[in-house]
Amino acid sequence: MLQNIRDNSQGWIAKTIIGVIVLLLSLTGFEAIFGGFRSGSLAAKVNGEAISQNELEQAVQIQAAQLAQQLSERLGVNFDASRLDEKELRESALRGLIERRLLLQNASEEKLRFSAQSLDQLILQTPEFQQDGKFSAERFDQAVRSMGYSRMQYRSLLEAEMLIAQMRLGWVSSGFVTDEEVQAFARLERQTRSFASLRFATEPEQVKVSDEDIRAWYQAHPDDYMSPEQVVVQYLELKKQDFAERAAPSEEALQAAYQREIASLAEQRNAAHILIEVSNKLNDAQAKAKIESIAERLAKGEDFAALAKAFSDDTGSADEGGELGYAGRGVYETPFEQALYSLKVGEVSAPVRTDYGWHLIKLLAEPKVPSFASLKAKLEQDIKAQQAAQDFAQAKRSLEAAAFEAADLAQPAQEFNLAIQTTEAFGRDGGEGIASHQDVVQAAWSTDVLEEGSNSKLIDLDADTALVLRVKEHQKSEPLAFEQVASQIRKQLTAQRAQEQAKEKGEQRLKQLREGNRDALEGETWQQVENASRNQEGVDPLLLQTLFRLPHPQSADKPEFSGITLDNGDYLIVRLSSVNEPEVLLAAEEKTFYQQALASRRGAEDFAAFRQQLQQQAKIKRY
Repeated sequence: MLQNIRDNSQGWIAKTIIGVIVLLLSLTGFEAIFGGFRSGSLAAKVNGEAISQNELEQAVQIQAAQLAQQLSERLGVNFDASRLDEKELRESALRGLIERRLLLQNASEEKLRFSAQSLDQLILQTPEFQQDGKFSAERFDQAVRSMGYSRMQYRSLLEAEMLIAQMRLGWVSSGFVTDEEVQAFARLERQTRSFASLRFATEPEQVKVSDEDIRAWYQAHPDDYMSPEQVVVQYLELKKQDFAERAAPSEEALQAAYQREIASLAEQRNAAHILIEVSNKLNDAQAKAKIESIAERLAKGEDFAALAKAFSDDTGSADEGGELGYAGRGVYETPFEQALYSLKVGEVSAPVRTDYGWHLIKLLAEPKVPSFASLKAKLEQDIKAQQAAQDFAQAKRSLEAAAFEAADLAQPAQEFNLAIQTTEAFGRDGGEGIASHQDVVQAAWSTDVLEEGSNSKLIDLDADTALVLRVKEHQKSEPLAFEQVASQIRKQLTAQRAQEQAKEKGEQRLKQLREGNRDALEGETWQQVENASRNQEGVDPLLLQTLFRLPHPQSADKPEFSGITLDNGDYLIVRLSSVNEPEVLLAAEEKTFYQQALASRRGAEDFAAFRQQLQQQAKIKRY
């Protein structure tokens, strides 16, 4: 089982841990999932279990941030999350929280569990918690603290997420399809179609647009021809780097930091172990007997790493000769930890019993304590960074307070010796420089800053940069003069009318063809394509989509017809003459691929139906 988990840690498991937990909770903290229970008001109850308003608010914030980022990437501009429909966001977030709660309740009813050993392995193998390819207890603790929760809280959340992932994988991997279904799908996918197309190109040069037409359009669509509403912003910027350059740690501070550093290192141990699990295959007595027989072989001089590779049930470490890497206190179970810290380098423990089974533990190495001289440069840099962070945090608080009390930015600028900087004009979708940051755009267009003329709250651009701003100039949207947009309207109307004419001509011909009038298109040049596949190169995707939606022709002399307008405005008549659905002889690898793909899709559909069933059977009360 552990080998399967280890193998998958580069795939869905890694994505679950890093994508869902490390990334998500680094933004929201543990309170996003569990903290809401201390809130007084409820958002919903699921089979008697509460979902708090605090949980819902956190989930709404997460969804808003994710959607804004996706839209920003898609549109190529900084999308303002405040433009999202809050009611729809809340409904979507609440649905997600309810579904998550139902899945965890079902996992509890079915007595599903993700073992403590598996959780340990996932934590040990998570790249964010490693240094030089080995687990670092210090990095793990730092990451946990930075997310705002304890080791046990992190483990609880990780267990919940992995249970849901296991349930989903179980459904997806249990999908089943027959050989006949595989063959039918393969034939459908490899189907080809022979067709011809007739193009009716737009002819903008044949379109006449008068000045009266242009003015009439301008007058009928005034909202389409407005200058963009924009603002020009002034701002004061704080940078952590400026504080780091001024920091000068004393010798006493360096010595104190050195003592803390070596104290932490002295607690770490690099261990290896051999595990014999207690399971339905081996009971406690059998597992103990097996570990004792391995201990006897060690006593006779056999190699620990070789025996770990051969016998250890912890396949995640067995491939490394049982090595677990450096870790401090609190990572392993108490019996394991007590035995480990009683060993000298090179010694092997007597058999040790934990919840996982029976272990033999070998202490591979204790960390070498480096000298003060070798660490001085690093300690100096760390203290400077720490002092800069403290001074930067204090300066941010002071700047925000000063900006709140000031009528403009002149007084805070003088007090903090900062230059007042000015942006170029930008709209509600943002602009260049700091105007590309969503928080800056949102603040600039807020009621307090834009309409009431206040200085903004402090805005963190990133971990090392913060600013306050105010609007210097508000350029309101105004109607553009007719002369400014006349040429634009002429081009627009010309293209529109040329497209309408091409479509009208094409649809007239298409009607004649469907009525059986073949003589109406004599002399026209059709573009013939034989045996086109669903992803045929050189054929417009919209044309292929239309082609493969047409029904099979009744006969060779009764083709099927359709018409489409392409993105460039041209109109195409499509004539489907024949469909070729070959008999497919799948190789073993191909058949396996199709089976896995179709079964996975069916399993995903089954999982969706299962979630829907849970919803239907549950007692859910929304507040």
